[in-house]
Parts: sequence; structure tokens; C-alpha cells
Amino acid sequence: MTKDEVRSRIQDVGIIPALRVSTAEDALFAAGVLKRGGIPVIEVPMTVHGAFDVLRRLAQSDSKMLVGAGTVLDEETARRCIDAGAMFLTSTGLIMSVVELAAKENVLVLPGALTPTEVITAWKAGADFVKVFPVTQLGGDVYVRELRTALPQIPLVASGGVRQSTAAHYIHAGASAIGVGKELVPHEAVERRKEDWILELAHRFTSIVKNERSQPGERKDSVVTFR
Repeated sequence: MTKDEVRSRIQDVGIIPALRVSTAEDALFAAGVLKRGGIPVIEVPMTVHGAFDVLRRLAQSDSKMLVGAGTVLDEETARRCIDAGAMFLTSTGLIMSVVELAAKENVLVLPGALTPTEVITAWKAGADFVKVFPVTQLGGDVYVRELRTALPQIPLVASGGVRQSTAAHYIHAGASAIGVGKELVPHEAVERRKEDWILELAHRFTSIVKNERSQPGERKDSVVTFR
């Protein structure tokens, strides 16, 4: 999958689920259910035990699943993620070496940023999306709206505390994506293999994205991610 195709997939789906699981088998189960629920995108945080193996297993299991790496904090980790099959890299902050490596390797990157200065710096460094994290603590969708008004050319991913009850607000505010974790993939649902539970949540979130985008005055570049 090319970088442009990865960008298009994230743009179209509007949801980036962060998959915090215990084993590669858990990851494969959750990823398969999410795909059936209309979300063929997965982010594997580096905080997950055996993250590189999980990345590799997911990347090899389904060529149509968009698999990325999260919480990538240094160049060496970024390179190992790419070697394992990661199609995008994201982090909780702006690590220039990760952004530069992703650009060199032609891999999509979503660095984290909080202030307008950090957002602009990330964008000028070559970010494809800029992840506003932690967005809830800084004003939520109101803050995203202000950033989008001032910097309409920069696609933003809202991440950190986004919930089912607030997802629509971020899309309406102009977020290019929202990040969600346990709100979309509850630990208990994965451990007990509750497929219907995850499917229902996936359908709810995808409906939120579609419904909000269909409203008058929608932003055509809006996307949603789950954290």
C-alpha cells in the first residue's frame, strides 16, 4: 500500500483505533472484528508487550488491513516498526528524528503536538497529519475548532480522551481523525472474545463519522480516530 493510499484510507475511514492488547492472538482477533465492522485500520502502541511481533503478525495476516505503530519515540524504534510492516507511525509528541525517517522511507507519519507552534513545526517538518494530544485536557473540540480556523491547511487528528459521546463534536470541529482505544475495543471484549460487542461499537463509531460528515457545512477532509 502506497503512502497516498494509506493517507486516503485514514481520510476515508476517519477512525484510528489504538489496539492495547496482551497477545498477538488478541490483536488478530480484534483487528479482524474491526475490519468486519468497517474499520480496516489498526494502531499498535509500542507500550504493548511484544509490539513488534504483534505488528508483524497483523501486517502479514491481511494485506488490506492498514497497520500502524503508535507511541514511537525514537528513530531506532521507528525503523524497527517499518521493518515489521508498519504503514504509518504516530507518537504522543513531536520527535523530529521519527518524522525525518518516515519522510525518508516514504511512510506516513502523525506526530503529536499540542500548541499552535508545535502543530506548525510538525507540519513544516513533513507530517501528513498532526495529532493533537491530549486534546480533551486542552479544551476538546473547541480547541480543535480554533486550530482549524487558524491553520485550515493542516489536517488534525484529535486524540486523548475522545469518547463515543464526543466523537461527533470533533468531526464537526474539523478534525481529520480521532483516536480511541478502550472506548472502541474494551479489554474485556477482547479477552472474552465478545465479537458482537466490538462489532456494535465499530458500527456506532462509523455511523457517527458518516452522519456527521453528511451534515450541511461538513468538512470533506474530516476524519475520526479512536484512542
